[in-house]
Amino acid sequence: MKHFLCPIFILFLLMGSSVGAQEAQQDRDMDFRSYQGVVRDSDSREALVFATLTLENQNISTVTNAEGEFLLKIPDSLAEGTVQVSFLGYRSRSIPINQFKENGTEIFLDVSVTSLQEVNVVVPRDARALVEETISKRGENYMQDPLEMTAFYRETIRKRRQNVSLSEAVITVYKAPYSSPRHDVAELYKARKSTDYSKLDTVALKLQGGPYNTLYVDIMKYPDYIFAEDYFQDYNFTFDRNTRINDRLIFVINFRQKDEITEPLYTGKLYIDAERKILTSAIFSLNITDPKVASQLFVRKKPANANVYPTEVSYRVDYREKDGKWYYGYSNAILEFKIDWDKKLFNSVYNLTCEMAVTDWVPYAGGKAPKSKERIRSSIILSEAADGFSDPEFWGAYNIIEPDKSIESAIRKIQRQIRREDRKSD
Repeated sequence: MKHFLCPIFILFLLMGSSVGAQEAQQDRDMDFRSYQGVVRDSDSREALVFATLTLENQNISTVTNAEGEFLLKIPDSLAEGTVQVSFLGYRSRSIPINQFKENGTEIFLDVSVTSLQEVNVVVPRDARALVEETISKRGENYMQDPLEMTAFYRETIRKRRQNVSLSEAVITVYKAPYSSPRHDVAELYKARKSTDYSKLDTVALKLQGGPYNTLYVDIMKYPDYIFAEDYFQDYNFTFDRNTRINDRLIFVINFRQKDEITEPLYTGKLYIDAERKILTSAIFSLNITDPKVASQLFVRKKPANANVYPTEVSYRVDYREKDGKWYYGYSNAILEFKIDWDKKLFNSVYNLTCEMAVTDWVPYAGGKAPKSKERIRSSIILSEAADGFSDPEFWGAYNIIEPDKSIESAIRKIQRQIRREDRKSD
């Protein structure tokens, strides 16, 4: 069997297992201003999910959430700057910070109409050859200096539509050059959680791997997880309708495993800059051809009286540009699992989502990455390494992905429940 993308393991543990905690480090001392709002399609008024907001000429950025909402924190020293708002297939906008409103700003983006006559670009005939050329150019087009990135990471667990657990962390990522065989290394700066395991039937569902589940979605850093040299023959590559991002022409490539391939591979879309042959985004999912095989890939432990298997495993990665070089900016993994219980009429459905956005970065001049004991282990369970939501100012100047309304509601309910339990114990 071939090598698969991420070391994502889902743990189904019996209730009553111990949950550890890790003390949060002190916040950075920084004066900043917060700007919030929503990004929408200018015609339909629909929210644009995962739109990017970046402070021009700086390394400060964030993305919109599932409601199209954003929260961008900018140091007071940069209050005269300009924010670029971009979304795949739309014309980007540059907005001075002083035009953001205190009570929230609505930002509207226009669809970018593609016209090949306006662009002097030769359209490739072979989609596979274009993908291979793009990967071969990663040493030329992507960052080749070590970077120290500050990133915001979040993972959520839902039982059907009900929120069960929310864990978040500020992560320091030591990003190795794209042409280097070294893997990226992560260090936990601070974390928080809000969990109500009483909604999880008789199991405590946990996600193992933490931030590495999102880091390894970086196709250009880890192409061999999907597009190793001997993998290409297992896929069909075809051209889709072109689009634009940041006013660049983007070729859209569909890829799907061939019908005669029985083991689960991937299907999705690659968004490639037409002029420079750069992967700007990718959206793809695991082709679950055999639920039992897929279960073996992802489930580490499960109850003896149940069958557990994934029904959806999908990924997304977006890249950003600075000074002509591209780097990892955002990724997510979305997993849906079904539990068929013995002697139960109805099954249980759980959704797990993990996502990470780079909010700042600087060249890494520290030489070697952190020592092994300081690194986040690939076996980390973030919900066991995080503190609670007791301090509303816990995150200070850090840029985060604005919580979805449903998550905010779940947090409030859990906090009320905690307060009620505390009053009972007094």
